[in-house]
Amino acid sequence: MRLKTTFIVLLCALMALPAVAKNKTKVIAHRGYWKTEGSAQNSIRSLELADQIKAYGSEFDVHLTADNVPVVHHDNDIQGVNIQKATYDQLKDMKLPNGETLPTLEQYLDKAKTLKNTKLIFELKVHATPERNREAARMVVDMINNKKLAKKTEYITFSLDAGKELIRVAPKAKVAYLNGELSPKELKDLGFSGLDYHYNVFKQHPEWIPEAKKLGLTVNVWTVDEEGLMKELINDEVDFITTDEPVVLQKLLNSRAK
Repeated sequence: MRLKTTFIVLLCALMALPAVAKNKTKVIAHRGYWKTEGSAQNSIRSLELADQIKAYGSEFDVHLTADNVPVVHHDNDIQGVNIQKATYDQLKDMKLPNGETLPTLEQYLDKAKTLKNTKLIFELKVHATPERNREAARMVVDMINNKKLAKKTEYITFSLDAGKELIRVAPKAKVAYLNGELSPKELKDLGFSGLDYHYNVFKQHPEWIPEAKKLGLTVNVWTVDEEGLMKELINDEVDFITTDEPVVLQKLLNSRAK
């Protein structure tokens, strides 16, 4: 009887393997989960909500102010003020669309320390010079390490200078490149752990997905909001999809796992 039970358990496990294999793609909420009431892009609330829906990661963007305060915001400007040319004192009272004050990186990370489910997908924005890009990379890694969030943080950037410096100062971290012009082999040689490219790049270079996997690199695709394209990329078994519609993507993945 015991042998028969064991056989049935093993058979069920084997039958489940194809479904599991189809559900490898993970969900990254682009600028947090912000397409819902009370939230806003790159707000602390969007991070909390990404954690509540158990997204794999919550992507967010970081600039250094002129006086070296890292703040969380996507655009270069906020309310007509250039973030990287302004002091923090000039920015500290500015509001996001949901009423939150523009968050500093420190405030954002302090909230992240209280959350259990979601990784930090940390986009370091491009700064004015190669030297400034490298300086920003060093500063943010120091802050991540001081907050003891290194294991919870993965880095992405459009700046090759920043990316190389992130790899140098955080050699154990996952660092992916966003810009799209480098092949998987070129990224591997530079020490990147993955490529994180717009879906149009992969339409031009579909061979880069299997090539990256063969090299041991992760593949992330941004920013994918259409269900049809989500399905195509899931079929391609990309590692991550970054989306403004994380709940839609989760439902697709869950339906395929059944």
